[in-house]
Formats: sequence, C-alpha cells, structure tokens
Amino acid sequence: MKVYGIKNCDTVKKTLKWLDDNGASYEFHDFKKLGINEGKLAEWASKVGYETLLNKKGTTWKKLEPAEQASIVNQEAAFKLMQDKTSVIKRPVVEKGGEIAVGFDPEALKSLL
Repeated sequence: MKVYGIKNCDTVKKTLKWLDDNGASYEFHDFKKLGINEGKLAEWASKVGYETLLNKKGTTWKKLEPAEQASIVNQEAAFKLMQDKTSVIKRPVVEKGGEIAVGFDPEALKSLL
C-alpha cells in the first residue's frame, strides 16, 4: 500500500493514524519532497477523474488568481497545476493493487486492506 500526500496535512495525518490503528503497512510518498509525475496523475485520473483529484476547497486553490482558476478547464491544465503546486491535489491518495481511495474515507480504506 502506498499513501501519497503531505505530512503536515490534517487529513493525511488522520488517514495515517487510521492505517496504523488498523495494522496496515504502507509506504508514504510526500508530494512536497518528491513531487508527482504526469503518468501517476493520469493513472489516478483514469480511475476517479481529474476533477476528483483537484482540491478546489483548499487554501492553495483559493489563493490562485481568478484567471488561473478559470484556466483549469481540462485534464492537461489540471495536471500542470498539480505538478507545479502539489498541495492542490486532494489528499491523501491511497493505492493498493491497482485500486485507489482519495481523501479520508474509512470504508474505502477498509476495502483496500
């Protein structure tokens, strides 16, 4: 199991605690330190859609200029933004065996265990 996110994100912290409490072993990939490649974003988007991965409720999105927000009209533009500003990716993304869960969702996490 691999968990993608940012260490200081409260939702990531909650997910990691849940995984620890449920005896799951996982590898953590920190977006801030390691970034994310377009291939991985495309893989996830093929399962949940790029819109699910784009966190429009977060601070990073809200700090963007309205024109920059308006320019995110397709997957290509969204991926470029996600690679430039990794904190705009909804967190965490948890993957195992070709399946993924986005955000903190105990039921989805259980299905990955």
